[in-house]
Amino acid sequence: MAKKITIDPVTRIEGHLKIEIEVEGGKVKNAWSSGTMAIGYEALLQGKDPRDAPFVTSRFCGVCYSVHQLASARALDAAFGAKVPWGGNLIRNLVMGAQYIYDHPLHFYQLSALDYIDIMAIANYKGKDKDLLAVKNKVVNLVKSKDTYPLTPRYKPDGFCVKDPEVVITAVKHYIDAMKMHAHARNMGAIWGGRTPHYQNIVVGGVTSYPDINQVARFRTMLDEQAKFINEVYIPDVLAFGTGPLWELAKMGLGGGHYNYLSYGALEKDPEGKSLVFPPGVIMGLNPANIKVEPFDPQKITESVKYAWYKENKPVHPYQGEQVFDLDKKEAYTFVKAPRYNGKPMEVGPLARMLVAKNPSVLGLVRKGAKPGAVARHAARAIETKLVVDACYQWCDMLLSEMTRPGFKIHDKEHWDPPERGMGAGFYEAPRGALGHWVEVEGKKIKNYQAVVPSTWNASPRDENGVRGQYEESLIGAPVPDPENPINVVRIIRSFDPCLACAIHLIDPKTNEIRKFIIE
Repeated sequence: MAKKITIDPVTRIEGHLKIEIEVEGGKVKNAWSSGTMAIGYEALLQGKDPRDAPFVTSRFCGVCYSVHQLASARALDAAFGAKVPWGGNLIRNLVMGAQYIYDHPLHFYQLSALDYIDIMAIANYKGKDKDLLAVKNKVVNLVKSKDTYPLTPRYKPDGFCVKDPEVVITAVKHYIDAMKMHAHARNMGAIWGGRTPHYQNIVVGGVTSYPDINQVARFRTMLDEQAKFINEVYIPDVLAFGTGPLWELAKMGLGGGHYNYLSYGALEKDPEGKSLVFPPGVIMGLNPANIKVEPFDPQKITESVKYAWYKENKPVHPYQGEQVFDLDKKEAYTFVKAPRYNGKPMEVGPLARMLVAKNPSVLGLVRKGAKPGAVARHAARAIETKLVVDACYQWCDMLLSEMTRPGFKIHDKEHWDPPERGMGAGFYEAPRGALGHWVEVEGKKIKNYQAVVPSTWNASPRDENGVRGQYEESLIGAPVPDPENPINVVRIIRSFDPCLACAIHLIDPKTNEIRKFIIE
């Protein structure tokens, strides 16, 4: 008989995420992904000056605010007919580069790695390294005081957890080191954005402030520090875990899903935008031996509300999307709509981007036996972080060169005022995946505004055909040998980086420790 397990909440940008699974024979038989809180920002924007949109939408999230601001600005660029000068695009790229450099290591160390290690192994460390001994003493004292949060993964270690004291204590040391690097990465973005969070420089037509040589020099100095950490700590850690202790999980392809992948493309390498760090493309039904990438067509995007708490409607393009709640709707179980590309559910994010790009490093892991899934997503993040670091150096050089040109521009001032009527879509690749903003302007005001964020793609519910979303499908077949300890469910969902640090929260009703799940 199947057991039903409810894990609630799973915190993310848009609110809370609830995961329900049915377990039979020690494996997940069925799954439901439920967004239990509505955003409503799109409705707030109706009737507002379109130029307010980048600043309002950046408040979607305190972590990935810059990508919403950029996607919104791009939507306005299209609606206003603005052409962003290359200098403005370079600064936008550097802002986004800092976001990636901040986001991906944060996801690995603070949000996911602890689900793969047994923190208690630190007590058995016998080495003499002073820094590691300091970590050992700190953790041992926390254990004695029963205050190991947040270092404990909050689940019982299983057979896949790393228990080697040397490996575990080094990982925890890097967890601590990464905190400083995250703060510095945020400061890198603030060099251009004026402050962090919620930058002030990204507007329709470009950016607001001219750069100077000192800003570029400061950014490069901080980039050197980040590059050293990423190349010498982060990437080696991810590869050591993925090709070592977690190789069996990698070969298993834990958390694969539908094997459909989507990338909008982002981060221009040249003024014409002919070459991108992340190219656009679509993969349907991945065949690792012969990856076929189709061109991305934005007209093929639709959203279904069949199982969402919105007024019943047929699947529509985001331009026609609306938010009319129906809280009594039968069979509905989420506030998240179901985006589809050509009628199919898609995975978005680092793994999708690297597969669409046919990245040699990712394909090399696949040839060695790794399957697309939870572990592969971590590897893809590490690999693309290095790509972004390398691109940031190039953008700094390009910006310095542009600054010396006569007539250097960062903004299209000819298209600052809102048009009487206009429509525009802004596509971007957030660290978590494909992000789209759609705006319709009428009477120089926003008539309609819609955003489809990465977690809407990945966390979507079933559609009108009953086809599960990517989170839901990725859980099917996942091993859950102990219903009291659904650690593999946590690993899979967290591998997508579902928007906020907490990912899956299980709350203990006796201690208020974040550790609750319900078994029926």
